[in-house]
Amino acid sequence: MSGVLAVAHTGITVRSLDRAVGFWVDVLGAEVERRFVLEGEFAADVTGVPGARISAAVLLLGQHRLELLEYLAPAQRDHVRPRPNDLGSWHLAVEVADLAEVARRCEEYDWRLAGRPRTMADGPRAGTTFAYLHDEDGCTLELIEPAG
Repeated sequence: MSGVLAVAHTGITVRSLDRAVGFWVDVLGAEVERRFVLEGEFAADVTGVPGARISAAVLLLGQHRLELLEYLAPAQRDHVRPRPNDLGSWHLAVEVADLAEVARRCEEYDWRLAGRPRTMADGPRAGTTFAYLHDEDGCTLELIEPAG
């Protein structure tokens, strides 16, 4: 039988692994599961990036694994800052108890609100507040504060 057995993780390429781990642990309460380096033929073959050398960390974020990747080589990297409406853009959404407080803490790690938080007025998610934030690497995080 074919098909997805499970969602293994979400991977994000970051400028600084230490800073990214600090953000996800300090602000969002993730736990570091492991840190490791990928390099050599294996890393190059899997990623399609010749000479890839990657310092990585796997974090537990609730029931989800987040893989943070800092490419140590090759030195040349393009900086992409997709907008939410650009093809291929992605975002990770997390539920939080206090959106305003988490957004404030995110600013300490240079995550900025894309617009402003809004609360749904009607429908099945009435009373739920949403906000998008962007970091310096172009990543998008959605904060969701459930109603009630």
